[in-house]
Amino acid sequence: MGGARVVANRANSSCAIVVDGVIYVIDCGSGVARQLVRAGLRLKDLSAIFITHHHDDHNIELGNLLQAARMSGLEHPVRAYGPPPLAEIVRFYLKMNEYTFRHYAIDRTPLEQLIDVREIDEGSVIRDDNVKVRSVANMHPPIPSFAYRFETRDRVITVSGDTTPYSRVTDLARNSDVLVHEAMHRPSLKKLSARLPHCKDLVKSLLASHTTSEQAGKVARDAGVNTLVITHLIPGDDDTITDEMWKEGPAKWFKGKILIGKDLMKI
Repeated sequence: MGGARVVANRANSSCAIVVDGVIYVIDCGSGVARQLVRAGLRLKDLSAIFITHHHDDHNIELGNLLQAARMSGLEHPVRAYGPPPLAEIVRFYLKMNEYTFRHYAIDRTPLEQLIDVREIDEGSVIRDDNVKVRSVANMHPPIPSFAYRFETRDRVITVSGDTTPYSRVTDLARNSDVLVHEAMHRPSLKKLSARLPHCKDLVKSLLASHTTSEQAGKVARDAGVNTLVITHLIPGDDDTITDEMWKEGPAKWFKGKILIGKDLMKI
């Protein structure tokens, strides 16, 4: 679900692309390491992490995931990609846990030797034996935020990150097999705001920096993708919103396959 609140029925933001057993993680919301293990993936097979932007529901467990992978037998450096100040964030994480790392699991490779931080801008991000990744800046004010396109041997997957509807994200997703796109259920935002009175101007803020499910359908249509996966659901903890209700908006515009993201879903 979207947002950093911890609820019973949905985890925070993260997904994994697995190519020949090699794991590429996009975003590290709360609980990501446990969710990867629950999905049957081995943390020591982690190859790279891509952070879309530095809000806590997307990056708060970056360091914890790397440490969990280290404790699970990780022996190679993991590349961590994302906008600045990614290097500073990782540096602060290592400093915060310096005492623990010095006195715990001293037989393991130091964590700082297992992290290869690479701050990104638009354009080519990586190209290895499994995947080619490109990025564009999306529109998620007020901070830098990116969408990623992953091209494997047999599938193209685009992940929008948090964004308002934006033509450059549509262009990045062009002819993708799968578009993983954030979405809000517009009719339920006022009810969400009423449940969170401490969040001032919540609806206004959400509409200025996110995409409604109907708008996500237009993006999928215009990009010519095969499958639209709605994720980062806002609100994500309202069980009165059925999958059919989530699909109503995008189905007005997009006639391909629509999936509503669920924890541990495999596509």
